This record gives sequence, C-alpha cells and structure tokens, in this order.
Amino acid sequence: MKEKLVRITTVPISLEKLLDGQLAFMSQYYDVTAVSSEKDNLETYGKAEGVKTFYLPLTRKITPLTDIKCVIKLYRFLKKEKPLIVHTHTPKAGIVGMMAAAMAKVPLRMHTVAGLPLLEARGLKRKILNTVEKWTYRYATHVYPNSNGLEKIILNENFCNESKLRVLGNGSSNGIDSTYFSRDHFSEDSIQAKKAEIGISKDDIVFIFVGRIVADKGINELVAAFKQLVQEHSAVSLLLVGPFEDELDPVSDTSRKEIVSNNKIFTTGYLEDIRIYLALSDVLAFPSYREGFPNVVMQAGAMGLPCIVSDINGCNEIIVEGENGLIIAVKDLNELHSAMKKMVEDEILRNKLKLKARHHIISRYDRLNMWEIIRHEYGTQQSKL
Repeated sequence: MKEKLVRITTVPISLEKLLDGQLAFMSQYYDVTAVSSEKDNLETYGKAEGVKTFYLPLTRKITPLTDIKCVIKLYRFLKKEKPLIVHTHTPKAGIVGMMAAAMAKVPLRMHTVAGLPLLEARGLKRKILNTVEKWTYRYATHVYPNSNGLEKIILNENFCNESKLRVLGNGSSNGIDSTYFSRDHFSEDSIQAKKAEIGISKDDIVFIFVGRIVADKGINELVAAFKQLVQEHSAVSLLLVGPFEDELDPVSDTSRKEIVSNNKIFTTGYLEDIRIYLALSDVLAFPSYREGFPNVVMQAGAMGLPCIVSDINGCNEIIVEGENGLIIAVKDLNELHSAMKKMVEDEILRNKLKLKARHHIISRYDRLNMWEIIRHEYGTQQSKL
C-alpha cells in the first residue's frame, strides 16, 4: 500500500502553475491528495492530474476566523487520513497546513518557500506576516526555499533554524518542461500571423513581460522605461501578458493611462498558453521587486529569449550577467531603460545571449530531474524516521 502524500496550496491555480505535472508524477509512488480552495477549480485540477482532492476554503488575505476554521477542518481530515507527508506551498497554505499537520502528528511536515510577499510590507502588516512565517517554519519539520537567495533571507531574518533548511537541486519548485517550452512548435509563418493579429509590426524588437500586471512586478518602471525607449527607437513594441490585479497591488494611474494610450504597448490579459507570445518576442523584461524562483524566466529562456531581470533572488540565479541575460538593480528605472536600449542597439550582444539562453535552462532546470530530486528527498527523510 502506498504511503499518503498531501500537497496544499492556497488557490488551485498555484497547483496548476507552480506544480504542473508534479502531483501526477508523485501519484506513481504515493497516494496523493491535493488540498486547496475554489472547489470546482480544484476538482477540475484533480481530474486532470489523476489525484484525489480535498476542499479547504482558504483565502489569500489576513482572515483569522476563517483561517482557524480551516485549521480545524484540515486537522480532522489529516487525523482521519494519517498521511506520511504534508507538503505546503504559498504563505496561507503554509501556516494553516503546517499547524494542522503538527496537531495531527503528521511525521513529515514540509513547506516550500517560493517567495516572501512580506518583504514589501511595512509596519503592523510586516510584523504580522513575520510572525506567521516564523510559526509556519516552527511547525514544519523541513523548509525548502526554492532559491539560494531566499535561504539567505530566511536566515538573515531569523525565521528558521538552519538545520531545517535545504535548497533542492539548483533551485525551483517544479523545474521546466523544455519539450513543451520550445520554439520548435511554431513556424515562422505562424509567428508572423500572431504578430499581425496583435498589431505588432513585423520588424519590431519585441519586449515581453509575463505575469500579474501589478506594481511589485516592476510594471511602473517597465512602462516608464519603454516610454523613453520608444521615443529613441520607433521599431520597438512592449507586450504585457497577464491579468491586471487592481485590488491587491494596482499599477499607478500614470502607468495605466500609458498602457492604454501608447500604440506600441499591447496587452493580452490572462492566457493559458503563453508559448507563441514568447516565440514572437525578442527579449523578456522582468523587473520584479521580489520572487521565489520565477517560472517565467525559465520558460522564456527555454524558448530562446535573453532576459532582463532584477537583481533579486531567483532571477539572479537563473540569469548569468552577459551569458543569458542582463541583471539590473531593483526599482531602477534608469538601469532598466539602459538595458532595454542596449538590447535594441547591440544586435551582436542580443544574439549572443539568445544562443546560450535555452541550453543554460535545460542543463540546470529540467523538470523530470527536479521531480526525481523531490521524490528522493521524500524517501531520504522517511528513512530517517
């Protein structure tokens, strides 16, 4: 009989995007249950991956009463199921999942850290989030920052004892499916047809951003830098792929107006499949303020794109300056503009970075290898019980 493995995220889209394919892989070796909110979406995910599901009404906001109810509901489920491993991702799932698992005396309580939203918080909110993070790690038996930079931050903030921490492989939570993310899927005709459909001139150098269109992804700086760039070089376009999130972290009114009015800026909203948009682009511009280990930088690299990224954990591990991209200071509009300008004006550099981009990614972050590393970690910790 297979041992039971419970994987928990706050919302199902995190299961889909952060752990795509991983639970189906683990189900070959464990009796897997996915736990998350949004019941219908969760059940759809469970059917696609071939794993069981358990609905938990988690929220992404600070909701103490709802959170306590979730802890109790999850505790009862875990007491009944008696899993060997509970493995959580995302902050809210982490505190609720680790607390309930500790109460239920689950032997292996694992939490993956894929970013620290608290780093941008201030005042009372920062104090609350710091406390939540510390308690999550206290209840966990093992904590896995998905980048070396995150591990350093956790230690510097005194969130966790070093003995609990371990970065798996070269970082990342799920690796990259380099077969799926490949330009080989798209002909030049199909790429030009998509450009024409969007309205991008066929000879433009296309900068692409993929992610939530919010302030802490560096969108305000990106839009301002591009506004300068287009005044210097008319044959450039900016493609923003992702949803606006105006409730949690909206972009500035100035940026929003520029996005709407600038005929060289194009938006798509949320997309399930971003590959052809990466295929038609020349450079990923990703000036985020904070990340864990950003999938989009690996995806863009696998599609052969050089990347401009902020000097933050995760990004500065995937990108090597001058090898597969350029690294700029966080929130630095001038450096971002200079890097974008360099990519336009220095075709030799751009092509050099492009040539190395895919190999750098697939040699370090292959998905199947990452899954095996995680499975091996499960087995190693089980053998120590």
